[in-house]
Amino acid sequence: MQIYVCVKHVPDSAANIHILGNTQIDEKVAFLLNPYDEHAVTEAAVLKKTVPDSDIIAVCMGKKDAEKTIRSAMAMGADRGLVVETDAVCDSMTTARALHAAIVQDGSPDIIFTGKESIDSEGMQTLFRIGALFDFPVVTNAVSLEIKSGKAVVTCELAGGRTRTFQLALPCVLGAGRGLNTPNYPTFPDVVKARKKPIQTISLDSLGIPPGPGSAKIVALEPLIQKRRPKKILGTPAEQAKEIIRILQQDAKVIS
Repeated sequence: MQIYVCVKHVPDSAANIHILGNTQIDEKVAFLLNPYDEHAVTEAAVLKKTVPDSDIIAVCMGKKDAEKTIRSAMAMGADRGLVVETDAVCDSMTTARALHAAIVQDGSPDIIFTGKESIDSEGMQTLFRIGALFDFPVVTNAVSLEIKSGKAVVTCELAGGRTRTFQLALPCVLGAGRGLNTPNYPTFPDVVKARKKPIQTISLDSLGIPPGPGSAKIVALEPLIQKRRPKKILGTPAEQAKEIIRILQQDAKVIS
C-alpha cells in the first residue's frame, strides 16, 4: 500500500510573529511541522503496522527550508519524502495542483492523509482540492479509522461534538483531526534514522502545472489585537454565581 501524507511547513504558533510590509511575515521565526499533520503522519504509521509492505511518503510544498518538516515527518514514521520547492507564496489551488502532480509523478496512492487544516492560513481547502483532482472521496476532521474489506470506515467529528461515520472506497483522502490519535513524537534515535532516509526535491516549475481556473492572494496581514474589558461582579456569592451563569449563557453563549 502506498500511503501519502501531505504536510505543511508552518510558523511556530508560540513564536512572536512580526508582519513585514503589508503581506508577509518575518520568516526568522521557527518553522515546524503543522500540528494537525502530526496526527496524519501518526495515523499513517499506525496503518502501516496493519498492512504489510506499505510505504509512507511525506509530501510538502515550500521553500528549501521545508525539508526540515519532511525530516520531522520521517522521524515520526514516514519512509521517504518529496519536497516541491518554490519561493512563491501559493494559494490552495496551486498547492493542491502541485501536490497532486508530485504524487502522480511518484506513484499510485492507496490513501492520502492530510491534517484537517493548517495553523497559518486555516483555509481548510487543500485536501478537498486534492480529492477533486484525483476524483477520490474526501472526509475531514477524522477521529477514527478502520480499513475493512478494501474500504475505509471513518468517523468524523462535527460541530457541537457530534460525530458521523462514513464508509469510503479506496483510494481516498482523509483529513486528520486532533481526536484521531496521540502524535507519536520521535525519540533521538528516530531523528538520527530520519537523516538517512531519502528526500527527493522537485521544482514547482518542472511539474508543468497548468494555470488554475481561479486564484487567491493575500491582500493584507494585520496583527490580532484582543481588547479585554474586565468587569467586577458584585453582590453576594449567590448573586455573583447567577451573574456568571447569565454571562456564559447570554454573552459568551458557551452554555445553554
